[in-house]
Amino acid sequence: MNRRRVAVLISGRGSNMGALIEAARDPSYPAEIALVLSNKAEVGGLATAKSAGIATAFVDHKMFAGREEFERSMERLLEIHRIEFVCLAGFMRILSPWFIRQWQDRMVNIHPSLLPSYRGLDTHARALADGVKIHGCTVHFVVPELDAGPIIAQAAVRVHDDDSEATLAARVLAEEHRIYPEALALLAADRLSIRGNRVVTLPARPGVS
Repeated sequence: MNRRRVAVLISGRGSNMGALIEAARDPSYPAEIALVLSNKAEVGGLATAKSAGIATAFVDHKMFAGREEFERSMERLLEIHRIEFVCLAGFMRILSPWFIRQWQDRMVNIHPSLLPSYRGLDTHARALADGVKIHGCTVHFVVPELDAGPIIAQAAVRVHDDDSEATLAARVLAEEHRIYPEALALLAADRLSIRGNRVVTLPARPGVS
């Protein structure tokens, strides 16, 4: 089985990264986490990846004159590790159109809302403030416009009357950990087709799970 090489970009504890690593422990999973890259040195996600025997890298964005120099340094590392797909998992840097073009249709993100609602930050607080009854999370392809790429997968949770931001976030995070590995598996198995701004899931090829 030709498992596709994936890099996960993080800026913190990397809980979604951990879910991807756990899924990839299954030999039948079509992707392997080959690199975890962070723009911050002392984050829990790097320690988690190292303990799992995964290559890690740290590129300090503060050491570069601009965003392009920082991203070109990341790009060199991705090339060295022969990366085929990139997963963003709490990577707190806005990526340039140049970098996104390098990974067009090969870079995905997990966002804590049911897009296109609540793009950007503070999604749970905004959902509670608006009084919505359904909230959730989305896996989507990355495009230059923030949180606007074609949607691969979504999961919804009910908003309880007594929810706080923390309790709502915890239930959404559990769903993130479920759908992100599922979405990456479809991507790595070449089972996703982008048609306009819609993503269609293709049937599995005979003999391929």
